[in-house]
Amino acid sequence: MTSAADPLTDVFEAHREHVFGVAYRMLGRVAEAEDVVQDTWLRWRSADLATVRSPRAYLGTVAGRLALDRLRSARHQRETYVGPWLPEPLITSMDGDPAAWSEQADSLTFGFLVVLERLEPLERAVFLLHEVFGYPYAEVATTVDRSEAACRQIAHRARQRVRDEGRPPTVRGVDEVDAADRVAGELVMATMSGDMAAVQRLLAEDIVVRSDGGRDHHAARRPVVGRHRASRLLVNLATRLPADAQVEPVRANGDPAVLVRSPEGAPVLLIAFSVRDEHIEAIHAVVNPDKLAHLA
Repeated sequence: MTSAADPLTDVFEAHREHVFGVAYRMLGRVAEAEDVVQDTWLRWRSADLATVRSPRAYLGTVAGRLALDRLRSARHQRETYVGPWLPEPLITSMDGDPAAWSEQADSLTFGFLVVLERLEPLERAVFLLHEVFGYPYAEVATTVDRSEAACRQIAHRARQRVRDEGRPPTVRGVDEVDAADRVAGELVMATMSGDMAAVQRLLAEDIVVRSDGGRDHHAARRPVVGRHRASRLLVNLATRLPADAQVEPVRANGDPAVLVRSPEGAPVLLIAFSVRDEHIEAIHAVVNPDKLAHLA
């Protein structure tokens, strides 16, 4: 897909990250989002560029439409998923402008994507395109094949549902990101050392731990709620890790996280930490090997 002499390719590559971002936030699956990127490229190659006023807008609407079709097809599978459904973790970094990075990251977090999963596919598409990516209603309407008035109503309903969950995306400053990294690091150290009192001091009283193991792998089938239950879960989990397991600090979906690998280097667990007011308010643990395979 690359050619130094191909302006069509150059334009697409300039917007590839945006296309992937739309698809991933819609689907929560890395491989499926990459498939949407490829399909969007094929449509871009055959587009009448004379009618394309904004390549970014055109590519984003194509990606949104393709992702919406996939999400509708996968709806039954999502609804019958065993245990909590979490998105495939996306390893992110803070390269580039910190303000732009934090705005992007806060619409990637596990907590936010879990809330989006509760929206209907059409609501999710309209909300993401308008509220997160700033597309005008006219372009959103074209993407989802609805009138502008209908899209406004859908967006209002989706905003209300997201607010009711307490999870609208907010832009974090660099100081907040640094504080989150520090708190998460302290929690990991306290957990690995078995310091239960220190673990409990770092957890919010009403913390929620969600674990996604899929159908065949051991994980809590329901969220674990509360400081005392969560602290016991974390310390017990640490004691079960092999002594030679590799524990790597990473940033996943914009939040501080740890990636645990087997002694052979295979990814076996990713834990992401959501921090607010110097305490861990939510933990998202992905155990399902199908959702970790891309991290190998």
